[in-house]
Amino acid sequence: MTSDEYHEKQEAVSGPPRGAPGERPARPAPSPWGSRDLGIFVAFFLFAAIVFPVLAVAVYATLRPFMGWRLRAEDLTTNPFFLVSIQSVSYVLVVGYIYSLVVFSYRLSFWAGLKWRRPTTREAIAYVLGGVLLGVLIAHAPPLLPDREDFPLERLFSSPGAAYGLAVFAVAVAPFVEELIFRGVLFSFFERLVGLRFAIAGTALLFAALHVPEYWRAWNHAFLILVVSVVLSLARGITGSLTPSVILHLTFNASMILAQALAPQHAGSVH
Repeated sequence: MTSDEYHEKQEAVSGPPRGAPGERPARPAPSPWGSRDLGIFVAFFLFAAIVFPVLAVAVYATLRPFMGWRLRAEDLTTNPFFLVSIQSVSYVLVVGYIYSLVVFSYRLSFWAGLKWRRPTTREAIAYVLGGVLLGVLIAHAPPLLPDREDFPLERLFSSPGAAYGLAVFAVAVAPFVEELIFRGVLFSFFERLVGLRFAIAGTALLFAALHVPEYWRAWNHAFLILVVSVVLSLARGITGSLTPSVILHLTFNASMILAQALAPQHAGSVH
């Protein structure tokens, strides 16, 4: 018997080598997607989405007399550039928290932990076509509820610059971050704590509720956003992957923006 064979035999009998005396064993990673972490995540999201913008307006109002800024603080809530900027910062805060939760707390790969799977070429094409088809169906859906053209989101398209800025945000930023929050994190929490069906229904309703203020009193638009949200949550639930909902969301928004650009007299539905 060689020396290597002897050591292999001894390890098989006694198990792997132990740490030095007095050395603490490695602390196991916490079980992911628990109820405590859900509560902390919701609190952090509400801070980033509601409290932080209010604080930003308050700081602006305080500094305005000293800095000579012309725009009144009360007009910030209807200024598209401020809204896009402040929402971008809020998204950075939320994504940073998600990254720390998945990577540092759960000790998982960021993409694998959120169920992102690289699609095949055929799958990617199917998701892109699905998003475009969804956009066409939503754009031509008959009105089922009372509606109006003058709603908060439509009023933000007040100039070509604002329209371009909102369009870039709706395609390049919102689909990824919103899917990360709803079909990535919240879906994982709900599926782990309650079940798959609740995860699909819960994320669909919460996503639609988030966009109700943008379509206030334009109830047909709000209902159609709910339909889109159900499709995105079903895609996440059926495939078990975050990838389809991100691509569907992105191509849906892009198709709606393109339709609005080709027919500017019609209101668009981007989210």
